[in-house]
Amino acid sequence: MAKRDMNDLLKRRMSATQQAAEVTVGDEAYEMLFQGKLASSASKFCDLPLDRLRPFFTADIGFHPYPQEKLKVFSQQLAEQGIYERIIVRPIPESEDYEILAGHNRTEAWRLTGHTMIPAEVVNADDARAVSIAVATNLLRRQDLTIIERGKAYKAVLDAEKRQGSRTDIGTSGENRQKFLTREIVADFFGVTEYEIRKAIKLAGLIPPLADILENSSRKLPIACAELIADYDAATQQAFVEMCSIEDHTLNKAAMQSIVHTCPPPSAKHQDLFAAWRQARARETQRHVAQPKKISFDRRKFAPYLERLGSDKEIEELFLEFLRQRVN
Repeated sequence: MAKRDMNDLLKRRMSATQQAAEVTVGDEAYEMLFQGKLASSASKFCDLPLDRLRPFFTADIGFHPYPQEKLKVFSQQLAEQGIYERIIVRPIPESEDYEILAGHNRTEAWRLTGHTMIPAEVVNADDARAVSIAVATNLLRRQDLTIIERGKAYKAVLDAEKRQGSRTDIGTSGENRQKFLTREIVADFFGVTEYEIRKAIKLAGLIPPLADILENSSRKLPIACAELIADYDAATQQAFVEMCSIEDHTLNKAAMQSIVHTCPPPSAKHQDLFAAWRQARARETQRHVAQPKKISFDRRKFAPYLERLGSDKEIEELFLEFLRQRVN
């Protein structure tokens, strides 16, 4: 067998393994997170028209598509090597269209190559399984996801679990306990802590303009400030968009804590928020210009004398006595 043919065969075998892994990981996530056993159903492998494919819409899982430049590079790669990994889709009821569960970037990159058909694996999936496949394949494969993208993904899984109904195998009832156990399971499956999940979901509650600033201009909006802002409702958060756009004045945690203390969440008037921010900045300026409370000396310069003295308190008294005599 020619070397080129051998390489092509190996790539196809590797992609087939990866293809199976995508569905397997999604189904493992479904069975672990939703505590349900999937009914066995065979997938269908075929080529589908690109104009029959729709982006994932069952839940807001937060993933951004590749930027245009990265998509072009990916498209060139596919044009040279071909597409070895099928996308995963499910039929949209009462239509001839399909919802993409995994492979959005592959689909768009393949479209840029000029193709009109794309290899696909068609699966039968309810909403919970669809969310499991879409979230698991992206969270476990893409290491460049932002904390907000992860937060929306975790929230989509938790919301899907909630829609599935309460579990009956945990020996307790009560909404808070249920949420805690579900979050614990999600954390265990994806190899993160519950704190990371809570933090990511909280940040996912930022309005889009603030989310964009956090993801692309973190200097203007430190993550510690973003966490505090996320406690406010959407209308109130709009004021912080304006704050982040003011040149030469950057939010910091101390100022943000002062704002929260003066204007507690979940809502506050914009003028009250700005007044609290101005007060916080004024106090910070005063601290910077105020004389320090302590005077420090280089201890090494006084070493020959300090050896003959006792405690630092005694040294302080001697120095004060010297100043009184000298000044008076």
